[in-house]
Amino acid sequence: MTERTWLITGVSSGFGRRLTEQLLDRGDRVVGTVRKPDAVADLRTAHPHRFHAELLDVRDTTALRAAVDRTVEDFGRIDVAVSNAGYGLFGAAEELADQQIDDMIATNLTASIQLIRAVIPHMRTAGGGRIIQLSSYGGQVAFPGNSLYHATKWGIEGFAEAVAQEVAPFGIGVTIVEPGGARTEFRYKGAQIADPLPAYDDNPAHAFHRMLDPANGLAPGDPARMAAAIIDSVDTTPAPLRLVLGSQALTSTLETLRHRIAGFEAQTDLAAATDYPAGQ
Repeated sequence: MTERTWLITGVSSGFGRRLTEQLLDRGDRVVGTVRKPDAVADLRTAHPHRFHAELLDVRDTTALRAAVDRTVEDFGRIDVAVSNAGYGLFGAAEELADQQIDDMIATNLTASIQLIRAVIPHMRTAGGGRIIQLSSYGGQVAFPGNSLYHATKWGIEGFAEAVAQEVAPFGIGVTIVEPGGARTEFRYKGAQIADPLPAYDDNPAHAFHRMLDPANGLAPGDPARMAAAIIDSVDTTPAPLRLVLGSQALTSTLETLRHRIAGFEAQTDLAAATDYPAGQ
């Protein structure tokens, strides 16, 4: 098994933590970014020579680029970069505060874009590498009460899909990971909720309250199995553009895409009618 150097953002909990634990157990090196170093003190103690924590707010682009450069200086290369840091924000669009909107876009979208931009030159120079972008089946499917989260995930998926085509000639693969509901801190502890407006009390935008309450049933996805699938994908060549994790995610995505395609196909005549006539 080839020893790899991984750079992963947001390793204190969720998929970042599961990925890091499994990678260290199998002998890889991990540079993980955190906002609170105490959250990974156990990893530093257990793996002093193969785990390095970078104290980083991913919204700070200058610091993010410096962390990427340090990783290459210290370990020679970045074999796999995982853009994982992010969080959920629930509430109807008009319930969201301006600062909540700015912070979510900065964390979930802009930081992911800047991480990918920062690692590409190093991987290009090294002759290859793999970029893994954590998205969600919410990057394909939309639910009320999740508008800003969807905006960031749909946005990063478009960016990553275009970049995948740009960097393929350099031997760099890009994979967008789309997990379904999983039993992580992201779902039950890490999400933010906007201040509610009474007008939405009986609105579908507040259905997320049921989803976030473990008493209504736990999410079906196993974070450990999902993390293992992400790691295994790195050995697949060419890199899968999308990795859908969880039967719930796949079923919902397929239903949504079929409905979307049917809607497009129903507009065939209308689309053609807006072209110049043939020969003009």
